[in-house]
Order: sequence, then structure tokens, then C-alpha cells
Amino acid sequence: MAAARVWGMRIHKSAEDYLEMILRLTEEKGYARSVDIAQGLSVSKPSVSVAMKQLREGGYILMDKDNYISLTDSGMEIAQRIYERHKTLTRILTMIGVSAETAEEDACKVEHDISMETFDAIRRELDKMEARRAD
Repeated sequence: MAAARVWGMRIHKSAEDYLEMILRLTEEKGYARSVDIAQGLSVSKPSVSVAMKQLREGGYILMDKDNYISLTDSGMEIAQRIYERHKTLTRILTMIGVSAETAEEDACKVEHDISMETFDAIRRELDKMEARRAD
């Protein structure tokens, strides 16, 4: 399983997916619940329960008395990094002719494992491409 080193701890790809989904749901709906996470990631509710317990114990999420899930500062930082990579990779893939559906799927696969050096180069190239399109 791929993992990124964050603050001396190892965060696995699946944990990054859960944190990203919590961020996306919060942006889209204003809240995140386990049932929405399960649906968004196409996983079972028991899988979400296990993951939420681990993320809560790791200090990445909080759950209120009504079971609404929110990100802690450390959870938010990871989620934003992964989501930025996802959006950037999806944009560049669609710009070079990949269908939106395939670009979305491929971005999910690449966003966790791509090096910062490569991601920064892709982001710079995307900025150039978008600037040329604006002219």
C-alpha cells in the first residue's frame, strides 16, 4: 500500500482517500457523514466505521454527537494537498484530450504516489497552458 510521510507518521493511500472525501463532501454539502463517505468511495459502511475510528485516534478527524465528521488541522492539511493534486491532475489530463471520466479515475490513481518535484512541474506546465489559452 502506498504511503506518504506526514509529520513523522505514515498516512496510507486509503486514509488519504477518506480525508479527501470528507473535504469534498464538506465543500459540496456543508457536512460529511459516514453514509456519504461510503457512497462516495464505493466502500461498505463497516469499512468507513473502521477507518473513521483510526482517523479519529490518529487526530485527523472529529465526530460530533450527531456523527457529523470534520477534519482537524492536520487532517485538513493532508486532504487539501491530495485534493489539490486530484484537481490539477484531472485538469491537465482533460486538457490533453483524456475524457473527463478517465481523467478523474487516473488522477485518483496518481495523486498519492506522484513526487512533489513531478507534481510541481505538472502544475507549472498547466499554468503555462492555461495562460496560452487565455491569450
